[in-house]
Amino acid sequence: MMIHKPAPGALDAHQARPWADVSVDRLAAVRGVMTDIDDTLTRDGAIEPGALDALSALQAAGVPVVAITGRPLGWSEPFARAWPVRAVVAENGAVALIRDGQQLITEYVQDAATRAANTRRLHDVAQRVLREVPGATLARDSAGRVTDIAVDHNEFTTLPPAALAQVVALMREEGMNATVSSIHINGWFGEHTKWSAAQWMLQRLFGRTPSDEIPDWVYVGDSTNDQLMFRHVPLSVGVANLRRFAAELHTWPAYITVAERGAGFAEVARAVLAARARSAPE
Repeated sequence: MMIHKPAPGALDAHQARPWADVSVDRLAAVRGVMTDIDDTLTRDGAIEPGALDALSALQAAGVPVVAITGRPLGWSEPFARAWPVRAVVAENGAVALIRDGQQLITEYVQDAATRAANTRRLHDVAQRVLREVPGATLARDSAGRVTDIAVDHNEFTTLPPAALAQVVALMREEGMNATVSSIHINGWFGEHTKWSAAQWMLQRLFGRTPSDEIPDWVYVGDSTNDQLMFRHVPLSVGVANLRRFAAELHTWPAYITVAERGAGFAEVARAVLAARARSAPE
């Protein structure tokens, strides 16, 4: 994958507006926030302090947060328990970890029989990738995955652009969905996506349909696998490190932050909270 690094001071005005341009009235109407995790809330796999503070501030203000990630169920569970979020949807929309008081409820899109039938298919595709793509390695979090496979391209190893493209092509040849995040190439059987996860959570948690609700939610992401959300969520935001994927993006978010990663997420949260405070009745 070619990584595009804009020249100092370069603007993406034709692709995404500065987050500071969003109107106070628009932000005051926000009902909730959905967000990616890796390189949106985190740096090197750990949540940045500013992002964690922002999650807590949003929760305290009554603004629910739903995280949607390509990371596996096993990796996501500790964060779903520890972070002040309403839910974490893992494996690109396949499984949700939902907070219900002190309990954490696990729910799947696919039934047990479908998941069991896919297990062998996932194993076979993973082995084919390892055989046929030079330098390919499975993600280190693979043991926690139940509905997909992930190939590391930028977490603990670097996969050349041609090899990355070969992995994606091979997955799709096998009938898989395949997406590329900032760290992994994910492949799975089924029609679930981050966008279907958003629709699922709106209905499951709040009893609302996307047409009713999604215009009043923010989505924050950082990579090419967030483009479906950028397309469907009017108030979509890229943290500044999204610009590193400019050459690969076909769909930009509506807005982009000044700061990268967790600091960019905190920038989003501050604006939402400030607008709500300003519009609150005295």
